[in-house]
Amino acid sequence: MGITLLDFEKPIYEIEKRIKELSELIDEHPELKEELEALTKRAELIKKRVYSSLSRWQKVQLARHPDRPHAIDYITGMTDDFIELHGDRLYGDDPSIIAGLAKIEGIKVVIIGQEKGRDVHEKVYRNFGMPHPEGYRKAKRVMKLGERFNLPVVSIVDTPGAYPGIGAEERGQAMAIAENLEFMLGLKTPIVVAVIGEGGSGGALAIAVGDVVLAMEYSIYSVISPEGCAAILWRDGKLAPKAAEALKLTAKDLYELGVIDEIVPEPLGGAHRDHATAINNLKTAILKHLRNLMKLDKNELLKRRHEKYRKIGYFKEE
Repeated sequence: MGITLLDFEKPIYEIEKRIKELSELIDEHPELKEELEALTKRAELIKKRVYSSLSRWQKVQLARHPDRPHAIDYITGMTDDFIELHGDRLYGDDPSIIAGLAKIEGIKVVIIGQEKGRDVHEKVYRNFGMPHPEGYRKAKRVMKLGERFNLPVVSIVDTPGAYPGIGAEERGQAMAIAENLEFMLGLKTPIVVAVIGEGGSGGALAIAVGDVVLAMEYSIYSVISPEGCAAILWRDGKLAPKAAEALKLTAKDLYELGVIDEIVPEPLGGAHRDHATAINNLKTAILKHLRNLMKLDKNELLKRRHEKYRKIGYFKEE
């Protein structure tokens, strides 16, 4: 698979390419050691400068980067003994949502993830990560299992939004999303949510109501995509960068607004540059919160969850 480069990543790639070339020659030409060390330091400085001053639109591009780890990567990287469950017992199975039973460091959980797919064939199979109503109903069915057997829920969010096609609407897309929102607010087992890439509108929120909501450093979470927002407000999707600034959709914005509870750090340059570190960072954060939530009794758990969502959107007039 080829490397996908964003515009602001190209200078970094060029210097890293030169570093790789020198590294391969160093055994035969030890005199290149000094140049190699200087280039390595320069590359680190450039990366820190670039990634510390990204615009919101650049972070949107990173959140959508095709080389970022997907839900299936996090599930296989974080869990043991994963058993996937299929079907909503009403209509069929939706491959855009993966759901099943697993263990994370010995803690038994039910885990749900929105999967976009990698190559063209898989993207079509996964419907580009845009769930149908049967996907949300499958997720609800698996969460019910978690409640029945006292298993916490881990939900991994990565979708541009719920599928807007006629068939999905005919099968009750809006109702499926609404029922999940109501159901998750009353679910009597801990829920930890992680936004790993895109969190698009109700399509994301339908599996994102939780006791703790985490977001990877370069993920986004918004009521609408920047392109959609720009098309509605200014009738020009090319103004998406302007819309991204107005939407305040980055992890940093969401943390300041109280929509998410913690930002999970990514490797320098983004999760796509080091899958293993990104997956391990998220696993560590999930385990920390799971262990704390599992100490609470069910009434206290629900009380805190309800209070958490009632506080979102409060404002004060001076």
